[in-house]
Amino acid sequence: MTHSPEQIRCFVAIELPDEAKEGLARLKRELERTEHKFVKWVNPRGVHLTLKFLGNIHSKQVTEVTEAMRTAVQGISRFHLEISDVGAFPNLKQARVLWVGIGGAVDKLSRLQQNIESALTALGFAKEERSFVPHLTLARIKQGASPMERRGFGELVGTTIFEDKYHVEVEAVSLMRSQLTPAGAIYTRLTTVALLEI
Repeated sequence: MTHSPEQIRCFVAIELPDEAKEGLARLKRELERTEHKFVKWVNPRGVHLTLKFLGNIHSKQVTEVTEAMRTAVQGISRFHLEISDVGAFPNLKQARVLWVGIGGAVDKLSRLQQNIESALTALGFAKEERSFVPHLTLARIKQGASPMERRGFGELVGTTIFEDKYHVEVEAVSLMRSQLTPAGAIYTRLTTVALLEI
């Protein structure tokens, strides 16, 4: 009897330093309200900057995906990002996703993301149609939330000042595994590809 190769849910991302994750945890504590049962928070310890979601892949594809990542980072040296601002998609009046913004060398980040997109599309992964908007997801509003609840949460977000700027030195990209459990997703780093040192 032959075993089919193991399927793993994967994405390519930039991992965040602990200091930035602690800052996101503080922001979560500031915005969390017991009456907001309709808000599903992401665990700040697991927040990362996703560059490309791959979905389920065979475990034996990890090597070729890593090779594609190596091709994508060629010629891109390490760069600096900062985490600042807070907002909601699609907007604060109809909040569906609470996000934290990314500043710094976003042009370099976009180039890196486009290279990864191209290298993985060449392997047969579906091309992402939406344009890349660098952000970190901190919470999602549940489907059943009323327009008033969404607006109320949006107003709270709109009046929150996120003044701290957390610095992220981007030195590598990682292929991450996401395992969905009732307690939330568990992320494991599978491989890492370093950027050029200047």
